[in-house]
Amino acid sequence: MKDNGKINKKKIAKLLRQLLIELGENPDREGLMGTPDRMANMYEEILGGYTMDAELDVTFSDETDVIVARDIQFYSMCEHHMLPFFGKVHVAYVPAGKVFGVSKLVRLVEKYSRRLQIQERLTKEVADELVRMGVKGAMVIAEGDHLCMRMRGVRNNSSMLTIAYRGVMEQKDLREHVLAMIKAPKAF
Repeated sequence: MKDNGKINKKKIAKLLRQLLIELGENPDREGLMGTPDRMANMYEEILGGYTMDAELDVTFSDETDVIVARDIQFYSMCEHHMLPFFGKVHVAYVPAGKVFGVSKLVRLVEKYSRRLQIQERLTKEVADELVRMGVKGAMVIAEGDHLCMRMRGVRNNSSMLTIAYRGVMEQKDLREHVLAMIKAPKAF
């Protein structure tokens, strides 16, 4: 990433062209012409979280006990193998007099998932940012499928679950109540 937050797509395309050559491919053959440029564009898009703003400063004065956003879809790239992992994130928080705009929790997940990442850190970073924004407590649960585990190595299709809880969510009764809300069938 450059200092201005933009990647150098020309340089990345040049490197990807060289990678194709090193893999024994011809980057000038019909099926690969333009692939380095397309990949550079793709990396700019899927790794754009480094410069994203979750806009958590957009709040509304209101008081409620708990807010839960279930099934926030995410896609990320494993920093160890640069293969995708994807799944759902459930975010719950106890507000402190202000609530976030509805889309902001999705943006928060995107801010951290659109990076070279590991699921454990993704879960923690979302919870930590909510706490930094002044909520009384936060719980974040991420469920992910990792292509680095499915396509290579152990070649197993198990999924991974990570949980981070902060503040009042450390109270067992509240945490269990929120987990039940997340697991409950959708009302509609």
